[in-house]
Amino acid sequence: MNIRTGALVAGAVTASLVLSACGGGPSSDNTSKDAGQKGASGFNAALTGVVNPSEKKGGTLKLTNHDNPDSYDPVRAYYANIWNFMKGYYVRTLLTNQAKPGADGLVLTPDLATDLPKVEDGGKKYTFTLRDGLKFEDGTPITSKDVKYGVERVFASKVLSGGPSYLVDVLDQGQKYPGVYEDTDPDKLGLKSVQTPDDKTIVFTLKEPLSDFQYLLAMPGAGPVPKAKDNGEQYANHPVSSGPYKFESYDQGKKAVLVRNDQWDQKTDPVRKALPDRIEVTFGIANEEIDNQLIAGDVDLDLAQTGVQQGSQPKILLNPDVKKYADAPTTGFIRYFAINTKVAPFDNIHCRKAVQYATDKIAMQTARGGPEAGGDIATNMLPPNIAGHDPNLDPFNTKSGKPQVDKAKEELAACGKPNGFDTVLATRNAGKEPKTAEALQAALKNVGINARLDPTDASLYFRSTIGAPSNTHSKGYGLMMAGWGADFPTASGFLAVLVDGRQILPSGNNNYSELDNAEVNKLIDQARAEPDQKKAAEIWSQINKVVMDEAVLVPFTYDKALNYRNPRLTNVYISQYYGMLDFGSLGVS
Repeated sequence: MNIRTGALVAGAVTASLVLSACGGGPSSDNTSKDAGQKGASGFNAALTGVVNPSEKKGGTLKLTNHDNPDSYDPVRAYYANIWNFMKGYYVRTLLTNQAKPGADGLVLTPDLATDLPKVEDGGKKYTFTLRDGLKFEDGTPITSKDVKYGVERVFASKVLSGGPSYLVDVLDQGQKYPGVYEDTDPDKLGLKSVQTPDDKTIVFTLKEPLSDFQYLLAMPGAGPVPKAKDNGEQYANHPVSSGPYKFESYDQGKKAVLVRNDQWDQKTDPVRKALPDRIEVTFGIANEEIDNQLIAGDVDLDLAQTGVQQGSQPKILLNPDVKKYADAPTTGFIRYFAINTKVAPFDNIHCRKAVQYATDKIAMQTARGGPEAGGDIATNMLPPNIAGHDPNLDPFNTKSGKPQVDKAKEELAACGKPNGFDTVLATRNAGKEPKTAEALQAALKNVGINARLDPTDASLYFRSTIGAPSNTHSKGYGLMMAGWGADFPTASGFLAVLVDGRQILPSGNNNYSELDNAEVNKLIDQARAEPDQKKAAEIWSQINKVVMDEAVLVPFTYDKALNYRNPRLTNVYISQYYGMLDFGSLGVS
C-alpha cells in the first residue's frame, strides 16, 4: 500500500517496536502525564494516547483531500487513507484491527465474525461464524454468501482492476476461477475453496499454510457485497454499506456525503464509535489551501494524512499554540527509489552501488520536511514498526545520511564508468516528490551521474508509468522514485511484493527493480509458511539483507507525516495499522 496461527500480529511482537515507529513515544511538549485517564494533549499526543476522549454523538465531520479517491469500491481501492475511511464508516470484514492507539491497534479482532477463526488441518482450514443481527443498509441480512461473493469479486480483475490480489493467489489453487461476472454457477458462488454450509458459517481452505492469511480477510476487499446490488465498475458510485454510515451522495471529483445507516446496530459492532451524524468529504482542493483551512479551523482533517506542505510546516512547528494540535507519526511507509536492473548500466551491481554511495539522504530528508516532519534516515527496506526490522542493517554505511563521494567514484570505476553516465529519473509531479527528486539529481551530478528528471501525473504513476516494465525499459528509467507502506503490518505485507521475482507483472508491477533473486524467492516461501511469527521475522531479516546487498533499492527516510487536527475533534489517536488517525473513532465537539 499503501498495503497487513497463534500469534496474530508480527508487527506487534514487542511494544518497543511500535514505540520506535512513533519516534519513541509522544513529545513532552504539553503532553499530559496521566493521558490514559484524562486524555492526552499536546504535540504528538495522539501517537500513544487518546486526545479529547468522548462518547458524545452528533455534528458534522468535515474532511478534505487534494486527490480523488482511487475508488470507493472496496475491491479496487489501494490507498491507505481510503482503506481507513472504508473500515471506519461503511465496510465491515470478518476481522479488523482493534480501534486503539499504540501496539494494541495492530492486533486483529472479530468484526462480522463472532470470534477469531477455528484453524484446522495444519493451518490450511479457517472456519468463521457470523454474528446475529448483521444487515446491509437496505435491511437485507448479511450472510456468509455475501462475504463469499465479496471475496469472489477480487478475482474479477478484468472488470475490477487496481486493488490487491493476494486472495487470488491464496484461494484459486488451480481452479482458474474467473471472478463473479464470468462465474457459471447459478448463484455466482463457484469458488470451490470457500464454502458456506449455512448462512452463518464460512470456511476457507488454503492449498498450503499461510501465517498471514487472517490479515487478508481484514482488507476491505474481503468485505460482504450483496449480489443483487453489484453493478460492476459502477459499484464505486454507491457501495452498499455494512457499517454505521451510508452514502447520501457522491459527486465524483467534488464531494461525498455520508449519513447514518439506520440498519446498523451498535450491539453487533464492538469496534466503531459512530459519533458524527454526518461526514462530508470535499475533493480537489489545492494542498496549500487545505493547510490554510485546517489551521483556520474551517475543516477538521486532511483525509490524505500525508502531511502539510513544506511552507506550512514552520507555521505549525514554530508556534506552540498551533503545534499542540499536530502530530508527526512515523507512518510505516518508507520513502525510497528503485534502481532498474533491466536498464543499462544498472545491470552492473557496481553502477548500482555507486548510486547508493552518492545519494545525499540528508538533502532528500530536508526536501520532505526534515527529521521532525519528514522522517528519520532509512538504512534498509523494513520500517521500524515491522517485526524483522534490524536498525543495524546498513550495508552502505548511510546512517549519517551524507553522500560518500570517494566510494561512489570507486564503484563507478569498477563498473567501467569512471566519468559517470546518463540516466533518467522517474518521479511524480505532485507533493514533496519533485523537490526530493531534485535533491537526488544534484547529489548524483556531483559524481558524474546525470539523471534527467521525467515527472509524470501522480494518478498514472504507479499503475502504468513505473508499474509497466515495458514502459520503464522504453523510457530508459534507470531510477524511479517511490514510497511504500505495508498492506498489512508484517514483513510479508511490506516487502514481498517489492522483491519477489515471481511477482514481476506487465502492468501494476511493484517490483520496480525487476529483482529476481533465487535465494530471495526461496526465503519468501519459507517465511510465509512459518507459523512461528518470531522465526518468520528472522527469515524476513535475512531477505532484507540479501535485497540490500543487491543494491537495487535505496531507502532514504522512514516516513513521518506532520498533520494538523482541528481542536474540536474528539477521540483522536493514531492507528498504527494505517499510520494515521483512526477515522472511525473520530467525533466533533
